[in-house]
Amino acid sequence: MKRQGLRSKVKRKFVVTTDSKHSEPVAPNILNRQFTVEEPDRCWVSDITYLASKTGWLYLTVIIDLFSRLVVGWNVSASLGHESVLTALHSAVWRRKPSRGLLFHSDRGVQYACGNFREAIKTYGFVQSMSRKGNCWYNAVAESFFRSLKTELIYHVDLIDEAHARKALFEYIEIFYNNQRLHASLGYVPPSEFETVKLKKCA
Repeated sequence: MKRQGLRSKVKRKFVVTTDSKHSEPVAPNILNRQFTVEEPDRCWVSDITYLASKTGWLYLTVIIDLFSRLVVGWNVSASLGHESVLTALHSAVWRRKPSRGLLFHSDRGVQYACGNFREAIKTYGFVQSMSRKGNCWYNAVAESFFRSLKTELIYHVDLIDEAHARKALFEYIEIFYNNQRLHASLGYVPPSEFETVKLKKCA
């Protein structure tokens, strides 16, 4: 690249989104890096990442079904508060209507450990799981999604504000990622197609 006078368009900045220094209860690591799931809506993983915009930092919460890698819920906000995570959770539940007993895995961030979020998890009848402290590999699927999102979209778009980000994210997640992007771990088909094919075989 140097000989050809080329340079990467990818810009890397680091902003901490996980505040694990809190006094809230921490759930055990039940998932423990078992990322292969045989049925939909048995295990969801969630995480938060930052997005730069001209009006300031924005924070994206995603919830991913480990069965198909489909993003089942997401929300973007200018606040790192737990409300955005709850919005993503309620959206995922409305969309998928999972059964009680679903395993919900995240890091130890205060957004996931706070009383309001734990109460929502309890109300839905889910089981909460959290990664070990300071180890991103225990939520590798969500980290992989964020890496794809940033290298394929975010680093190449100048986000103006939250409304602009929401529109760009909708197009990437709902149109491209869930329905068009090929996944090596799924046999090179999109998440939505993987679910359709797998569920037909099981019917």
